[in-house]
Parts: sequence; structure tokens; C-alpha cells
Amino acid sequence: MFALSFHEFAHAWMASKCGDKTAESLGRLTLNPFAHLDPIGSLMILFVGFGWAKPVPVDGRKLQNPRTDMMKIAAAGPLSNLLLALVAGLSLRFLNNIQLLNDSLFLILIYFTRINISLAIFNLIPVAPLDGSQIFSSYLMKRNPTLAWKIQSYGPQVLFGLILFSYVTGFSILWMIMEPFVNFFMFLFVGTSM
Repeated sequence: MFALSFHEFAHAWMASKCGDKTAESLGRLTLNPFAHLDPIGSLMILFVGFGWAKPVPVDGRKLQNPRTDMMKIAAAGPLSNLLLALVAGLSLRFLNNIQLLNDSLFLILIYFTRINISLAIFNLIPVAPLDGSQIFSSYLMKRNPTLAWKIQSYGPQVLFGLILFSYVTGFSILWMIMEPFVNFFMFLFVGTSM
């Protein structure tokens, strides 16, 4: 819950820095989870293990440089999760070195780090409504407009299908793609990929 709230707060903070105060005026420039959590998305986290928060509203007309500012706003969410993972990973290393780490705290920090890295990597997938679609869409449009159009048109259905497939079968194609990146950042931040 904290990781999702911090992620959405980062979007709101960056939007405000870029000139759009919409999220701030709606009370979304806060770390309070109640401002960010979607009721259905929260229930899905509890019962299915996958969920979402309310997206932060952004009015592109109020941005100073709409194309690049939208990329910055989108990138703020995943980067905030990587920042949380880095802080948790460094805390884990520090507490382990000075022998102040019990089993419970170790597990909490490992899970917190891994959840934040996973959330960041997942959101970088260039499919709407994920942040990666805003970050990479202009690049894809320049390189391969047909592929960009197909990803924007069919990507959400494919993404939902892959999530549903992994829930039903227990085999996650998305995790196969994400796992090497998650393990890389776990090793970088914590010193282990566990």
C-alpha cells in the first residue's frame, strides 16, 4: 500500500513541479494512502495479489512542455519505487553489517525492496495504462509508428490476458520477462537476488 501511494504521490509531485496543480488541488499531493488507493484495486491486492491505485489526473494543457513533461511525470512513479528499494536495500546492508538485523526485519526489508523493484519494472512496460506507455510512446512513434499504434490499441487487452493467464495457471509470462531486471536491481541494491 505504501509503495503504491508513494508511486502516485511522485506522479502528483512531478506534475506540480511541471506546472499542473490539478492533482494537488484534488488532495493527491500527499502520502496518505486513502487519497490514492482505489477500492476495487485494493480489494484485488488482498484477494488476487494484483491491484492498482487511482491514477493521478494530469492536465497536459497546464504543462510547460507537454511532451517531455508527461514523460517526466510518468517516470516519476517507477523512479520513486526504485528510490524506496534503494533506501531499503542500503538499510538492509547497513543493519546486517552492524549485526542489528533479526529475521523479521530482514524479511520485511527484502520483501519491501523486491515489491518496489517489481512495481517499478512492471510500470515500465510500454503498454497503456502503465507509465511505460507515456515514457516510451514518443520514441516508439518515431521508430515504428505501426508497432506503437498496435501496442496502444491491443496492449491493454494483452496485458490483462497475461495477468489473468498467470492467475489461472500459476505460470507468469510477465514475470519471466521481468525477473532478470528485478534480480539485477536486487543484486545491485541488496547484494543478493533472493
